[in-house]
Amino acid sequence: MTRPAAALALVAILACAPALREPPPLTKPPPGAPASSAGELVRKADAAWARRADPEEARRAQELYLEAASADEARVDGLLGAMRAASFRIDRERGRAAREKLAVEAVQLGQWCQRRAPADAACRYRLAIALGQQARERTSTAQDALGSMVKLLREAIAADPRLDEAGPHRVLALVLLRAPGWPIGPGDPEEGLREAEAAAALFPDSAENQLALAEALAKNGRAPDARAAYERAAALAEQDVAAGEPEAAQWRDEARAALAKGGGA
Repeated sequence: MTRPAAALALVAILACAPALREPPPLTKPPPGAPASSAGELVRKADAAWARRADPEEARRAQELYLEAASADEARVDGLLGAMRAASFRIDRERGRAAREKLAVEAVQLGQWCQRRAPADAACRYRLAIALGQQARERTSTAQDALGSMVKLLREAIAADPRLDEAGPHRVLALVLLRAPGWPIGPGDPEEGLREAEAAAALFPDSAENQLALAEALAKNGRAPDARAAYERAAALAEQDVAAGEPEAAQWRDEARAALAKGGGA
């Protein structure tokens, strides 16, 4: 996945708008459109997603996942795929209005995902990510989003801590590290470090987990350990770049930038 939480510079914003609103109905295929099964649409979407380094393929993947979500109201794989694609596109979209639109859509899809599968950990996890990206693009929702994000991520951890290579632990760590602290928000660097350590313990060879761990170590005054984690993140990301992982160059560049600035010093 992309590091959607990496862009969460959640500042203490006193103006507060609701992060969650009643989502509009999912778009139905137009009358007369060729009928395709949800399974077939998801397979086509997965193929487009594999080519997501091409922005047009990422957009096409999201569209196909949405069609799959509308084709079978008992399934959530289309919704999850569409949220994942939207998250990827947001971090690469230059236009502010386009990023905000994608973020709002992802939140709405996350709400539908929860309605279809209330116990699904992936629905909670993806909705938390979407709320974070919406908070970045529509900052008036940030204060309201924080509590929901923490709750959703804790629930996802309880249900499936290994999801997305310990994604719920990793994203929660970043929220706790970057959010304002009490009484404004849930920020807690020490707890953030514990969550980052949990992610890295489950999947130590994840560049994303090492990046989160490095940031947490730096925030807790452990500069030498932070530098070591950034070095490992850079090395792991370089391996991912060689393997063709579209997000890996971003992870590598983030680690290298941190090292250039002292690596947590």
